[in-house]
Amino acid sequence: MSGSQGLLWAVLLGALAAGARGAMALRGRRVVGRQPGATGVGRGSRRKQDITAPRRPPRLPRWMVPELALLPVGLLLGWWLRSPVPVPAAALALRPLRRRRLAHAERRVESRREKAVVELCAAVADELRTGVLPSRALETAVAPEGAVAEALRGGGIDPTGLRAAARFAGDVPEVLRQLSRLPGADGAAAMAACWQVASESGAALATALDRVADALRADSVLREAVRGELAGPRTTALLLAVLPLFGLLLGTALGADPLQMLLHTPAGLACLAAGVALETAGLVWTDRIVRGAEGATRW
Repeated sequence: MSGSQGLLWAVLLGALAAGARGAMALRGRRVVGRQPGATGVGRGSRRKQDITAPRRPPRLPRWMVPELALLPVGLLLGWWLRSPVPVPAAALALRPLRRRRLAHAERRVESRREKAVVELCAAVADELRTGVLPSRALETAVAPEGAVAEALRGGGIDPTGLRAAARFAGDVPEVLRQLSRLPGADGAAAMAACWQVASESGAALATALDRVADALRADSVLREAVRGELAGPRTTALLLAVLPLFGLLLGTALGADPLQMLLHTPAGLACLAAGVALETAGLVWTDRIVRGAEGATRW
């Protein structure tokens, strides 16, 4: 390896280290900014803290994200191919892959919240049929060791706020409206409306909650059906995105050397940059269409 190449690799490694440190610092600031109760003051802020799950200590340091494994992979590929191109490519892929992983995790949490709100609504309706008061029905439904409380905690919701509002004659509709602001817990707003109307007019709360639970179940089934239908386009787009890799393998098997041309010539680098840009644009466009179709099913 010549002196200029060694200097280039040293510059790349220094840039990667600085970029990784800056990205992790930015991630830490954003996590702190998204903490429940970080916005607002007074009683409203405290209520919002009550309905959200307490932060659990991470098992690993915040900077140890799985996507950092791309950096040594990029370095190994760069050393094997005698080209610095894989190193910045791996660094540029860190943020999109991390955002995609976090988006998948957030969708799973939202799905658990949807199911938890349905269980809460149905459980309160069942308790009301036994003849107890609404506040007592809610307190029993979110008992600490009950299935509903466990479902709420699984969706990132601490049921302590609901239990306290029911036990100490708090503003249950307001707590439910605070809960509905969490992604995936939109159905709690309908439950809050039913609770407020029943408390003001004496209407039958159990019947209204049953209808809300049925509507939420139907809405969840519709979204699952839409996601199932959209799985085909997602898979097709991913398959089309990896087809160029098979083209490179086929060219290598036929005796050509496409990597030499792509990574070591100006024309090849230009073609590689154009191809990556078009692939990225196609994936982003497809993902936006799919997410738009999924979002259209939310009420």
